Amino acid sequence: MPLFKYQGRDKRGRKVAGRVQSDTKREAIATLREEGVAVLKIDEIKGILYQEIKLVQDKVKLKDFVIYVRQFSTLLKAGISVVDATHILSQQTSSKVLKKSLFDIEEGLRGGNAFTDAAEKHRKIFPPLFLNMMKAGEIGGNVDEILDRLADYYEKQNKLRQKVKSAMTYPIAVGSIAIVIVVFMLTFVVPTFVDMFSSFGADLPAITRFVLGLSAFFTKFWWLLIILLFGSYLGIVVALNNKASRYYIDYFILRVPIFGPLFQKSALARMTRTLSSLFASSVPILQAISIVERIIGNEVIARVIKKSRISLEQGKPLAEPMKEHWVFPPLVSQMVAVGEKTGSLDVMLDKIADYYESEVEATTDQIKSLIEPMMIIFLAVIVGGIVASIAVPMFSIFENIG
Repeated sequence: MPLFKYQGRDKRGRKVAGRVQSDTKREAIATLREEGVAVLKIDEIKGILYQEIKLVQDKVKLKDFVIYVRQFSTLLKAGISVVDATHILSQQTSSKVLKKSLFDIEEGLRGGNAFTDAAEKHRKIFPPLFLNMMKAGEIGGNVDEILDRLADYYEKQNKLRQKVKSAMTYPIAVGSIAIVIVVFMLTFVVPTFVDMFSSFGADLPAITRFVLGLSAFFTKFWWLLIILLFGSYLGIVVALNNKASRYYIDYFILRVPIFGPLFQKSALARMTRTLSSLFASSVPILQAISIVERIIGNEVIARVIKKSRISLEQGKPLAEPMKEHWVFPPLVSQMVAVGEKTGSLDVMLDKIADYYESEVEATTDQIKSLIEPMMIIFLAVIVGGIVASIAVPMFSIFENIG
């Protein structure tokens, strides 16, 4: 957060000076006014020593963005101007990143700029889909209708994302608990039996020797596990930011049993819904396809979309590359082909999106009912195996003693 140096007068007229942190100069002045300081001079302090170090990139949560778009649409429908609506929303939003951007956009609007021109500076906050549809709305004079369509779109995207997350939450949670339990038992519980087994000189089963060896490794080289986990995380981050490796990761994800079809249906629903929204908002078809290619979030599908764009540029059908790739089921390619021939591509894409969104809901419910017993069995086998590896030789020792 920027740091500002100010000079002013307090309520008694005395000169005051100091520093204040705020997202913008305007917010800093507003904060000081609330404290009873009349600002005479205020400047941002530059320099590396005064810069905030950010470990996480600024990003607006989808939930916050959905609320913002819906409120923006409602305010414009109520007859409030874009400038006043932006001012109101900058005051109301709970997202600091979005608040800062809206303050800057408001200043641009009051300076005579169009909304999209002012928002162009904040591409990390406002996605290409939003900016292009808003630009089409400004040209066509129907910004309120476009915003309403965008609000519906982002609400559906948020619902779709939450469905996929809910399907993934249970196995991740149970898997994490299993790892914690196993590490705890191998590090603190199993070592207490090592001396006892050594003192009796018992002939230990293979599974017990394996568990004891694993426990010894964890006890001595726990730091190596942390390094491996951290290195794996960094490796995944680097791989995801590289298009070549990202393609193979996405390919693997789409081919994973149980979860692969879910991710495929989710991506297809997102792709078709986005294209439908862009076409319905009069965004040029090639530009719309380029936007989807960039924001789809799956490199396998993105490459097919790129081929479809090239096919269209060459005067060939959009659906042709889709027919030749396994990631697009016949339903998608056939309905796209029909939409091209009848001139109702946006309607067809909308129907495909509806179908796959309902499929995602059904698939997540199936996965939840299937995964729950599987994860319980997995946890029981892992923990039960460690307990059995200790209990079995103990029974043998007690029998020998008896």
